[in-house]
Amino acid sequence: MSTFKPKFITFDCYGTLTRFQMSDTARVIYADRVSEADMPFFLRQFAAYRLDEVLDQWKPYKDVVANAIRRTCARWNIKTTEEEVGSFYQAVPTWGPHADVPAPLAKVAKEFPLVIFSNASDDQIMHNVEKLGAPFHKVFTAQQAQAYKPRLRAFEYMLDNLNCNPEDVLHVSSSLRYDLMPASDMGIKNKVFVARGHEPSTPHYGYTEITDLSGLPGIVGL
Repeated sequence: MSTFKPKFITFDCYGTLTRFQMSDTARVIYADRVSEADMPFFLRQFAAYRLDEVLDQWKPYKDVVANAIRRTCARWNIKTTEEEVGSFYQAVPTWGPHADVPAPLAKVAKEFPLVIFSNASDDQIMHNVEKLGAPFHKVFTAQQAQAYKPRLRAFEYMLDNLNCNPEDVLHVSSSLRYDLMPASDMGIKNKVFVARGHEPSTPHYGYTEITDLSGLPGIVGL
């Protein structure tokens, strides 16, 4: 991708900027009920149920996570307590950024307005954003949009509230399924895939791939 000067650089937050630790939490909690050999697929199904939960009409993120872990445990025929179920949502505001995030983020923030759209609740997100160490022009949540990514309604909300067109933004995410696929469907041509190992690269969707956020400043000519 040639150097592009966007009106806004838009980001996914959890997983891309903030180190997403939902699987780490599950690994610790259920180590006594799920074998080491089975744990990777248990975590994969937990992730799949979280995706399944956000494809329906909006519900609070607390319910998304709780429903997903209950469904996963039911599928595996293991018991879980309400305290364990609640611990996932309670942990989210404590998560900090990936080590590679603060320096390049601060660098691009000097030249471009930064925006987040996150599959989060309003009572969570700013705790995580404050840990990123850079100013953000806007922070949008699924709660505000009443829709979660990958639903196109979420991207419509972001673009409408920025009063811009798809070609005006550079969208950055470590997720194809939640972000870059629907962004492509929305006509967002300028995209960056941060390949953190969550999902395989799928070049068909037309993005620049970087291994961590240190590659972002170069993409926008900094």
